Amino acid sequence: MPATTDLCALTHFGFAPLDSFSMIAFTNAIEVLRMATYLGYEPGYRWSVLSVDGGEVTASNGLSIPSQRFDPIDAPDIVFVCGGVEVEAATGADTLDWLRAIAQHGVALGSLCTGAHALAAAGLLDGYRCTSHWENAAKLARTFPQVTFAPELFVIDRDRITCSGGIAPLDMMLNIVAARLGPAAVALIASQFIHEHVRERDHRQAVPLAARLADAQPAMRDVVQLMEANVGEPLALGELAALAGSSPRQLQRMFKQHLGMSPLHYYLELRLRRARALLRQTDLPLARIGADCGFHSPARFSKAYRDMFKVAPGAERRLHKP
Repeated sequence: MPATTDLCALTHFGFAPLDSFSMIAFTNAIEVLRMATYLGYEPGYRWSVLSVDGGEVTASNGLSIPSQRFDPIDAPDIVFVCGGVEVEAATGADTLDWLRAIAQHGVALGSLCTGAHALAAAGLLDGYRCTSHWENAAKLARTFPQVTFAPELFVIDRDRITCSGGIAPLDMMLNIVAARLGPAAVALIASQFIHEHVRERDHRQAVPLAARLADAQPAMRDVVQLMEANVGEPLALGELAALAGSSPRQLQRMFKQHLGMSPLHYYLELRLRRARALLRQTDLPLARIGADCGFHSPARFSKAYRDMFKVAPGAERRLHKP
């Protein structure tokens, strides 16, 4: 079994952008390393931009960046493949062979945005748990059944570190450098980007409601919107069904089909995730947060929170206090 990557030991990062790669995902990852170096926390951090032929690579926004060939004598500790909207077209046989060769040198591998497609197509994610941008995650899961795709922002599984798109690489890299520099340094690095809260690996991607429920009946979309608008005073299942012009039995069936859980379980998760955000980002009293999220008994709030997140609300706040 591959060894788990020691995050503390990562100092040389390789980035392999594919044609039409996502510039925002690419730069967010690199900027964390630049800022750590700029602030004097880790002068040893460095990064290389790599490609098969060492030429220029053009992003989806039309900007091009220079790259270099992979040098096994000066190999990075990890290489992140950065994809974009045209990742399938950008993943040719030469790219797959190149990635396999890098893996044979014992280099850890990762991905940004849709880069997981290239790793999966090369067989380098077989038996691993990983993530990708929500927009193509379902297709990837169907195409590569030997890979487990998760909805998290980023996933660390042994010697593979995969990340979703947009600004999620910023959070991923902040978590990676935290292992080496500690939370105080990371808080200051994040503040330089006016990034108030560093999301952790268990944070789910914020998939738009329209995308999650594209094939759902209007009644289900109405119910989810009702839930989001009534977090502090949760509505009963019968009330939700009546307001949406449906029945409890129909809602049970639709939620199971589209979200894989019951309506009340989804509602509970929604309220608890709202509570977690308030615990991490505000100084509101625990009882007030519980009440604002529909838990009028502190004991019930604490139990529900522990059942879902495996930590008590008070401990959650202490763990994430800057």
